Amino acid sequence: MLSFIEQIMDTKKEIFLKLQQDILLWQGFKPQATGKAERVGLGEIEQAFPGGVFPKRAIHEFITVLPEDAAASDGFIAGLLAILMQDGAACVWVSTSRRLFPASLSTFNVEAERIIFMDVKTEKDVLWITEEALKCEGLAAVVAELNNLSLIESRRLQLAVEESGVTGFILRKDASKAATTVATARWKISPMLTENEEGMPGLGFPRWRVDLLKVRNGNPGSWVMEWAGECFEEVKNVSKADDGSVWSEREDRQIG
Repeated sequence: MLSFIEQIMDTKKEIFLKLQQDILLWQGFKPQATGKAERVGLGEIEQAFPGGVFPKRAIHEFITVLPEDAAASDGFIAGLLAILMQDGAACVWVSTSRRLFPASLSTFNVEAERIIFMDVKTEKDVLWITEEALKCEGLAAVVAELNNLSLIESRRLQLAVEESGVTGFILRKDASKAATTVATARWKISPMLTENEEGMPGLGFPRWRVDLLKVRNGNPGSWVMEWAGECFEEVKNVSKADDGSVWSEREDRQIG
């Protein structure tokens, strides 16, 4: 009798694990092949995702309430695009009020001519273009700047990426409704003071505090990252001059 019950429990466990793997696959988390990992160069951050793999077939939401957070998110996303576009695929970037200067993308090894910028008048147009672009399997990613995104709208975008495999990045300016979307991951990228190499003039590498606020079936966390010319690098030891606070929170911050 006991053996029969154990068999039933083992069968249920196998069914549960198979269902869990199927759900993760539908959500954009591909199983990691033996000896091969689909890395995007985020180091320990990738361990926060199921299987230790950055979900490409998914919607990533970035909270950008402050202008400096939007600029930092643009830089962080550009670093990801450098990896996602390595095979020659293009990207679509759509907005009603874009502030990104295309030439600045070269800092992150992204060729601006391979990004299709679409500047439109209404957010309705942004949503329509975003959904249609996410259905195009030939694209590496789609970046959309929006004020708001409803639950239904986010579901439509998620269904599109699950079908095509394209990565979606949504820059949201209104964080008041952040809990109403089905985004696989929610990020907040904040600028930090750069640190020069000893004896070198000018500015250091772009540096950010990366807060992974939500990740489906994963582990949220916070890291300090910088773009070290060719790739992301995690900053383990923050100098005393930079106490780890983000630029927007510092009382001694200056503009110009």
